[in-house]
Amino acid sequence: MRALPPTTVARLPGYLRSLGGLASEGVTTTSSDQLAELVGASPAQLRKDLSYLGAGGRRGVGYEVDHLRRQIAQALGMTEERRVVIVGIGNLGHALATYSGFADRGFVLVGLFDTDPALVGTEVGGHVVQHVDGLERVVEEQEASVAIVATPASAAQPTTDRLVAAGVTGVLNFAPRTVRVPDGVDVREVDLGSELQILGFHARQRSGAATEPTAPTATAEAPAAEPEPEPQPEPVPAAD
Repeated sequence: MRALPPTTVARLPGYLRSLGGLASEGVTTTSSDQLAELVGASPAQLRKDLSYLGAGGRRGVGYEVDHLRRQIAQALGMTEERRVVIVGIGNLGHALATYSGFADRGFVLVGLFDTDPALVGTEVGGHVVQHVDGLERVVEEQEASVAIVATPASAAQPTTDRLVAAGVTGVLNFAPRTVRVPDGVDVREVDLGSELQILGFHARQRSGAATEPTAPTATAEAPAAEPEPEPQPEPVPAAD
């Protein structure tokens, strides 16, 4: 498999999701046209993306759905187990901790952490929330390589620093601030507020285009005033 451009990697989960939908409907083969329509891409772009995986459809048949799913899953690292911890079990962290899609994507949740005494010791999604003081120990013992940060903004960078020092190499950051990581560590920023603002911008653009006043119609210019006649010299009186 050739090195994948970041833009191709970003599209692979969409391809995999659509292939899963086809498989659930009993579809065994699909064409580039059909799959491209499902994901909202062009057939040419889809074929180029899949070519990086060494996936080529058979002429007149197309792509085998199950085989293509396995190829994409392997490219996304879903055939290897990735252990995950979540730091920050507020409303968002609680929802993430009960997310049922981890196992389907090769991720295993191994620890929940918070500092709130009202949360520490409670059970969320089958896991007991631990105090963040034990973060490094659990990351090292469980060999967690991925962390989800759902802390307040002020705690995001210190928490990320601790996670990276403990051995985490991938961070999914939901905190409302950007975090810095050293080379060799991947971070994905998920700012829900910014995404909503972008949607609001596009909604305003559409509604504004519909209600934008038209430019005023040009009016005819007033006729220019006629020039006044130049004064004529007075006649010289004749001599007597």
